[in-house]
Amino acid sequence: MDAKIPTLVPAQDLARDNPIRIPNESADYRAARTALLAEEIELRRHIERVAAQRRALPPGGPVTGDYRFGGEAGVIDLAGLFGRHDTLVTYSYMFGPQRARPCPMCTNLLDAWEGNAADIDQKVSLAVIARSPIDRLTAWKAERGWRDLRLFSDLTGAYFQDYLGLTPEGEEVPAINVFTRRDGVVRHFWSGEMTSPDPGQDPRGAPDPAPLWMVLDMTPEGRGADWYPSLTYST
Repeated sequence: MDAKIPTLVPAQDLARDNPIRIPNESADYRAARTALLAEEIELRRHIERVAAQRRALPPGGPVTGDYRFGGEAGVIDLAGLFGRHDTLVTYSYMFGPQRARPCPMCTNLLDAWEGNAADIDQKVSLAVIARSPIDRLTAWKAERGWRDLRLFSDLTGAYFQDYLGLTPEGEEVPAINVFTRRDGVVRHFWSGEMTSPDPGQDPRGAPDPAPLWMVLDMTPEGRGADWYPSLTYST
């Protein structure tokens, strides 16, 4: 018998009964905040519904390409990136040999992931893959102060080509891919495929994997239309 799906209290009721009040708030503020809270509750529930739908995806395509990666410990294949885990998350880093410096947006995201890389590794394997040679990647890793992120060079370029790291025109794009290893078979599980932004927006995923944007989205200024983080900071 299937487990019973819990009956949820309507979001509007939860928001209405919320006892929190902020000092000196007006009645207009509280009314608007209550309406927003109902939407935030619905958003939380929608995020979980999407996550459950993602987890329920049928098996993806088996990985058949002969992908080779240069890491700090030598050459490895895709199956080797799993290590002790049966799930692998990869990030295609926009740092090809044609770039003097890596993509600032990618780097900002990876700065945040560095802080959680050791925690992520308790559950799944995480690998950052770029098209630059491994010695260039390790030099950048040292400059950035990363310790726990694992960086790999796509030695043949085939991985970037097959798993959404390049446009048909050969331009680098960031890509998140998830793979599974079950009964000895490596399969693709999920990729971020949100390539077409809504009007007035840059391309983004949902939920956005970058903590930077989640924080800015909570502010009255928002993330803005034309601001991006820098690779360097003035003191």
